[in-house]
Amino acid sequence: MAMPRPTAAQLAYGSCTVILSTLAMLLLSQTSSGAGIVLIAVAALALGLLVAMTVPLPGRRSAAVEQPAPPEPVRAPVAASAPEPVRERAAS
Repeated sequence: MAMPRPTAAQLAYGSCTVILSTLAMLLLSQTSSGAGIVLIAVAALALGLLVAMTVPLPGRRSAAVEQPAPPEPVRAPVAASAPEPVRERAAS
């Protein structure tokens, strides 16, 4: 089974995530060692892959988009009431 090609949106979001997260992590960590830079690059690539894979594909609908089932009617419980006293008609 062939793997589907990534869409333009997936490529764009993934690439932007890799570039921006790499810059942000390098600036925030202020690392100058080779091991630190490699670790940041690998983390940025993993983050970019995660973002690219979570972009929704066109034509597929997720479960959250589907219409919810109509709510069931609420039925109030009927309380057992005391029998009403019998009222006799007054003689006229």
